[in-house]
Amino acid sequence: MLVSGCTENSEKIEGQESDADSKQAPEQQTVIIGVGPWGTAYSSSYVVKQVLEEAGYTVELDFVDIGVAYQGVVQGDLDCYLDAWVPTCHEKYVEKYGDRYDSLGSNMDGTRIGMIVPEYVPFDSIDELKGHAEEFDGKIISIEPGSGTVRMSEQAIVDYELEGYELVTGSEIGMLSELKGAIENEEWIVITGWTPHWKFSRWDLKYLDDPKKVYGDEEYIGSIARPGLKEDLPEAYGIIDRFYWDSEDMSWVMYQVEQGVSDEEAAAMWIENNPDKVAEWLGEE
Repeated sequence: MLVSGCTENSEKIEGQESDADSKQAPEQQTVIIGVGPWGTAYSSSYVVKQVLEEAGYTVELDFVDIGVAYQGVVQGDLDCYLDAWVPTCHEKYVEKYGDRYDSLGSNMDGTRIGMIVPEYVPFDSIDELKGHAEEFDGKIISIEPGSGTVRMSEQAIVDYELEGYELVTGSEIGMLSELKGAIENEEWIVITGWTPHWKFSRWDLKYLDDPKKVYGDEEYIGSIARPGLKEDLPEAYGIIDRFYWDSEDMSWVMYQVEQGVSDEEAAAMWIENNPDKVAEWLGEE
């Protein structure tokens, strides 16, 4: 369902180097947004895509793995990426590439990452998992290998001495399927998760306290852009730079998708319901 890899963009880069391209109208210009394999990246990208299209730009979404997203922005194959979780989750990518892309700052504050269990599990802290691997079938269910969430969870198993536990990686969809099945049977399960996400609207869940701060403190989601985007496409850059919304906004979009609405439709519904915020991004207010 997800396609990994970067879109070749040599024609676009060549055009950006010419004086003629700088005089093109927005409808003659293309913005390529990198999209990671998670609902947070999908919701932001589809919403910004439609706002940029409203401004007259042609927009392409390139579905990539997280490492490829950062690399693509640095190399100029992608114009921007809107799902950079900092300072902790994507720490290794920031350390590797941070001085080679344009950081536009936060597009959402107050996010969080950690281990999550259903409310009926009688534990409130990660350190309480120790010695109870059998009750959880020896598994901590996570997402794609290479993600910051997986990296931190591997460290948590070491730091909290969770012997007998295996970190099971896969996909967000697979993890949520495991969660759904466990809750239906009132089985104990521990997953890795984040806020915002629609799962908290559907099920009674709780974060396990992280006294060792393996998952860091409060995160924020940032926008990053390729070098030169501000000069090449200043209006598009301005829209991306002004893009900022709340966790409730994103959760609403993700919940519509979970209920069966397409990503495009959910984004369009949110935009229709939030004209003032969209006007701010467009620089009209």
